[in-house]
Amino acid sequence: MRVAIRDKVGLFTRMPTNTVIKVDPEIMGGEPCFVGTRVPARTLIDYLEGGDTIDEFLEDFPTVSRKQAVALLEEASELLIAHA
Repeated sequence: MRVAIRDKVGLFTRMPTNTVIKVDPEIMGGEPCFVGTRVPARTLIDYLEGGDTIDEFLEDFPTVSRKQAVALLEEASELLIAHA
């Protein structure tokens, strides 16, 4: 999963505008972040790749809801499958 996400640099920026991810040059230099937070979406992926659980991520980043985290993973999965 890590390689596929990195190979598709525009992955998050192509998500629909009603998604849980927002790209705003005024927030974290335009890095894709969870809507309503300053938490980069990449952070969730890094946690999972490092062997942490979604619960550990949510505990460390309480501004991100479980619904947002799961939605990000579902959207990323759909995009990866669509581009496979």
